[in-house]
Amino acid sequence: MLEIRNLCAEVEGKPILRGIDLTIRDGEVHVLMGPNGSGKSTLCHVLVGNPKYAVTGGSATFNGKDLLALPPEHRSYEGLFMSFQTPTEIPGVSMTNFLRAAVNARRKYRGEEPLGASEFLQLLREKRKLVGLDAHFMSRGVNEGFSGGERKRNEIFQMAVLAPTFSILDETDSGLDVDALRTVAEGFNALRTPRTSAMVVTHYQRMLDYLRPDFVHVLMEGRIVRSGDASLGYAIEERGFDWIRDEAATAQPEPQP
Repeated sequence: MLEIRNLCAEVEGKPILRGIDLTIRDGEVHVLMGPNGSGKSTLCHVLVGNPKYAVTGGSATFNGKDLLALPPEHRSYEGLFMSFQTPTEIPGVSMTNFLRAAVNARRKYRGEEPLGASEFLQLLREKRKLVGLDAHFMSRGVNEGFSGGERKRNEIFQMAVLAPTFSILDETDSGLDVDALRTVAEGFNALRTPRTSAMVVTHYQRMLDYLRPDFVHVLMEGRIVRSGDASLGYAIEERGFDWIRDEAATAQPEPQP
């Protein structure tokens, strides 16, 4: 599904990603972990096309297409979705109107007829149940006056409605209490299929318990320095990142004279 090769990127002239190699196949969930500033969120933003992040080398292919050549909206239409660390508030735009515009824009891109009002409202009712989002949120502005937990549940609700094939969750668990985290994780798991994949950024072992990822990758200084299964995440929870940093430093080749 997603092939990333030697991807490099910078922000305002400062190099952040220094050669990311990553393959994510259909049905897989990959977790990214690493110290603050290691490049996890940068990788997420590069993949969805945030113009603040400049790609300086490498490639990213999504279902056979050059992802980096597509404008951000076309990446969404092709099946990418990102749940943000701090979801944006859009006053004056109701959730219902926002989602209907997004759904029908994607359908138009794919040559499909737009959903009618009754069909769309039925879709919303079905998907709200996944994340425990009350009906009254549909008439409010996007994230306007929402608590932190409500914003995160709303992100998963949007993912359910848009039905992406590849989802990026950038610290969706940040700031959530135990109950809210369980609700969000269960909603995410309910949307998993053999044909959908995800990349999840997290710092917490509890998220690993809920998501049961196929792979865990550790980023440091803009590179993936270690990969493994969920047990790697549990080792990080117990031991921190220093032991991985030490191993990575030891494995680096000696400089040439």
